[in-house]
Amino acid sequence: MRDLEEEAEIKLSSGIAAFEARHFTQAMKLLSPLAEIGSAQAQYRLAIMYQNGLGVVRNELLAYKWMKSAAQQDYGPALHGLGFMYMDGDCAAQDDARAFQWFKAAAEQGLAGAMVALAQMLEQGRGTAPDPERAKALYKQAGF
Repeated sequence: MRDLEEEAEIKLSSGIAAFEARHFTQAMKLLSPLAEIGSAQAQYRLAIMYQNGLGVVRNELLAYKWMKSAAQQDYGPALHGLGFMYMDGDCAAQDDARAFQWFKAAAEQGLAGAMVALAQMLEQGRGTAPDPERAKALYKQAGF
């Protein structure tokens, strides 16, 4: 069992390295099987590739499927990414209330970008009642 876990870790590291080096075809090959067995990190990167047509034809349904799957495992970058999908109406129907909830979950994990997005939504009253004081606190917490 330990050998399989080590092999999966090596494949994940190799897949992430390929992704970061912009070798998307190789990343897709390495990360797809890991995404299928539940790796949130692999699912998140597949979502990014499908969302942006990196090494594959852009596929909104697969982008959403993988982003949501990773987000449902509380993977911070995917929580943030799903928030943007809902906020922008990219790969998902535009829904400020859902965007707000996903950004809130990511901000609770300490992701500065999610704190800024959440603060902007609070300032504008998008998906929630306007709350300029809470927005100000989030900006400060994010380092602004």
